[in-house]
Amino acid sequence: MHPAWVEHVVWWQVYPLGFLDAPTAADPEVVHRLPSLENWLDYLIELGASGLALGPMFASSSHGYDTIDYYRIDPRIGDTEDFERLVEAAHERGIRVLLDGVFNHVGRQFPMFQQALREGEGSPAAEWFHLFWKGEDREPEYEHFEGHRDLVTLNHGSSQVVDFVTEVMCHWLQRGADGWRLDATYAIPAEFWAQVLPRVRERFPDAYIVGEMIHGDYSAYVAQGQLDSVTQYELWKAIWSSLNDHNLHELDWTLGRNNEFLDQFVPLTFLGNHDVTRIASKLTDQQHYPHAVAILMTVGGTPSIYAGDEQGFLGIKEDRPGGDEQVRPPFPQQPDDLAPFGQQLYHLHQELIGLRRRHPWLTQARTQVLHVADEQMVFRSAWGDDALVVGLNLSDEQVTVHGPGGTEVLAGNGWIDGWETVGLPAHGWAILTA
Repeated sequence: MHPAWVEHVVWWQVYPLGFLDAPTAADPEVVHRLPSLENWLDYLIELGASGLALGPMFASSSHGYDTIDYYRIDPRIGDTEDFERLVEAAHERGIRVLLDGVFNHVGRQFPMFQQALREGEGSPAAEWFHLFWKGEDREPEYEHFEGHRDLVTLNHGSSQVVDFVTEVMCHWLQRGADGWRLDATYAIPAEFWAQVLPRVRERFPDAYIVGEMIHGDYSAYVAQGQLDSVTQYELWKAIWSSLNDHNLHELDWTLGRNNEFLDQFVPLTFLGNHDVTRIASKLTDQQHYPHAVAILMTVGGTPSIYAGDEQGFLGIKEDRPGGDEQVRPPFPQQPDDLAPFGQQLYHLHQELIGLRRRHPWLTQARTQVLHVADEQMVFRSAWGDDALVVGLNLSDEQVTVHGPGGTEVLAGNGWIDGWETVGLPAHGWAILTA
């Protein structure tokens, strides 16, 4: 079960290297870019969020996921003092801070990997990795992450790696972090976390631990690895796909799956992150952007907003080296310098995050689909004695749909149309009390 404070959190996720316009290649000179992120904390609060989820922060060779020093803030964005000031400023505003832990793999320049290459087969350093030796004068082959030779996979069966990851996690929790996102969890044996996390929680029982799961058995992994949560990629896909295909039956099925997850854990839900095409670029009809946000904010889970999505930022992830650049752009030094084009979507996010915060029980809510067709859906989100009804219309026609229990329109452009029916304009939506 996750810490109690997670019941009320809405994350705003930032990829620091891109957000702060850091160089793409490592630079040993410290440049204090991180303090400018403090300029955005009040923006986060005004949006309605209450948590800052940070992408990789530690010294790396390039994009942050080829770590070379887990105890050093990447000099391209600052140093430990900058980080501690950011955390202090966040905590003063009641903002929780989540770090990104890349513990499946390291960069080739990671000191222990270089030591293993020097000392050779059978050395203590070699036990950190899966190395396949070909002779004294030849570099060994090694396991690496998803075809990227610059990302050297750690040996998660090594007690040295267990101890190392435990100490890194505790080090930054001691310096003020409130939890960890565990990168590429799906590639790491759950048994590894079952050794690490009890030791971390013994020292930091209030820490929140969420794993990145794209595929696999979410519930089994959470239970076996003793995580608090994992990322809900099934819901992410179903939201944009069902809206684009005018096939709300897909969303119906996925909401049932989400209910099953909620019986075991509260998933991290999202419309976008730093690894995927932005939702504004993913949707084929921008009229359905409000529908996507309404779904995210009314189903069970812990919502996360990727910085810029609340402004309608565009960006397509490309399958090539550097293909993430469009979805990881630099931001202005301060919110006032944002272009005005995203104000309407920003206010929509404010409204629906505010609704979410006024109904914190939605974190645990189970959904019941009351009506579904290809282009219309009505579902009820409920927990205990509390409930909301959500209506969605993707068609070009005004419709009246079955919506029992709706008594007052809280958001959207629909209306109560007689007894137990909801009226929705073309491409309309509504959230109602129940």
